[in-house]
Amino acid sequence: MPTPHEAEKQNTGPEEADWPPSMSSRDAAPPAGPSRNPCCLCWCCCCSCSWNEERRRAWQASRESKLQPLPSCEVCATPSPEEVQSWAQSFDKLMHSPAGRSVFRAFLRTEYSEENMLFWLACEELKAEANQHVVDEKARLIYEDYVSILSPREVSLDSRVREGINKRMQEPSAHTFDDAQLQIYTLMHRDSYPRFLSSPTYRALLLQGPSQSSSEA
Repeated sequence: MPTPHEAEKQNTGPEEADWPPSMSSRDAAPPAGPSRNPCCLCWCCCCSCSWNEERRRAWQASRESKLQPLPSCEVCATPSPEEVQSWAQSFDKLMHSPAGRSVFRAFLRTEYSEENMLFWLACEELKAEANQHVVDEKARLIYEDYVSILSPREVSLDSRVREGINKRMQEPSAHTFDDAQLQIYTLMHRDSYPRFLSSPTYRALLLQGPSQSSSEA
């Protein structure tokens, strides 16, 4: 005849009998509370969780249905020989010329860095926008297209600038990307602009000027 202790053990279910001593039936299935990956609470897009996947799909739908595309090209008249020559005087003169930006952008495309000009143009368009709703949407598109580490057109920004953008994206404004725009402008000035001036593209434009002037005369 089993002792009371043995009888109690026999009445215990096989699964409960196998639990470790520190675990009871009350501890077996604690209610699962809501959990979030902290990285999903910011704009950094640093993980591939389902929340980020849903956000990317939402942004793609917004890009396709709500807004016109961000500036991809500029319509400009053929530059005069004097204007072409002025581009060599300073980077500011090149960037203030619609024709200069167009030619420089074509050069950047050959260096696989066209996204720098596209980002700069998008920031200029954002700064000219007064409607807050449009500002919010365009800021999100700029972030997705040029700042997100998931974008194939991500521009090169340092950690300080990125951190500032992530904070300002909580309440976007027309000047959310000012620091980033200046950094990319400086990068193009120091890195790409000298190569552009010595490129066959620019030299060909300089040679076209005198020949066109002489033929018109």
